[in-house]
Amino acid sequence: MTGTAAAPPVRIAYSPCPNDTFVFDAWAHGRVPGAPALDVTFADIDITNGMAERGELDVLKVSYAVLPWVLEEYALLPCGGALGRGCGPLVLVKDGSLTREPGLDLTGKTVAVPSERSTAYLLFRLWAADVLPEGVGKVVVLPFHEIMPAVRDGRVDAGLVIHEARFTYRDYGLHCLADMGEHWESTTGLPIPLGAIIAKRSLGADALRSLAEAARTSVRMAWADPEASRPYVRAHAQELDPTVADQHIGLYVNEFTADLGEAGYAAVRGLLTRAAAEGLVPAIAADALVFP
Repeated sequence: MTGTAAAPPVRIAYSPCPNDTFVFDAWAHGRVPGAPALDVTFADIDITNGMAERGELDVLKVSYAVLPWVLEEYALLPCGGALGRGCGPLVLVKDGSLTREPGLDLTGKTVAVPSERSTAYLLFRLWAADVLPEGVGKVVVLPFHEIMPAVRDGRVDAGLVIHEARFTYRDYGLHCLADMGEHWESTTGLPIPLGAIIAKRSLGADALRSLAEAARTSVRMAWADPEASRPYVRAHAQELDPTVADQHIGLYVNEFTADLGEAGYAAVRGLLTRAAAEGLVPAIAADALVFP
């Protein structure tokens, strides 16, 4: 009697950052009942953004900023991503006196950013549109890990940073000029949309719902037994201090990770609508964010 062939694993890419490895640990290691096996690729989010634009892999962790370019092929999953409060990108400078000047003018200054297709960049540009009437100076793209050293060494005037840099920038002698998330929350009242989980629409509605449920179960299992995920988190944390890794998880894995909910969807629509109005992204269709 011939057995039924096992379904091929779901090809997924997410970052080695602690929040992603924490969220996907149970699923990646086969502990989520009934969930399909995963074939995991680790890649920083600027890489996964490009993979999404090229239609690679089944499931991807991407920036919300890239959604306008990929929503025809991919659906936004209502869980597994990163939204929150008090967790936005920061603009850092070397000269602490600058942070005491209300309305610092960055015109003519060089600002390093991790990607021009990142949510951090959209939040930065929306902040600049509100508070810098003369606009920003030159924007250069640098790998995330090079931004703080570049600001420290004077190779750029300011740097836009994300994630664990919120906890480590003082180690580089840097100062926070502005908090993009604080500005977003104060002007919209909405949580800060950062990273999204998307899956190919061609998988079908039933499969998409199954993937969403697997992601939701995986994060809930991680909350129920945080110690179980520690080996996976530490193995991929890129020499990050364990205390910082825990802070990272605590900040970016929250109720919106389990379910975007009304406020989460409002934040995503608000970001993309504002960005489209500034000419930063294409406008999306009214039903583009609807989950099957």
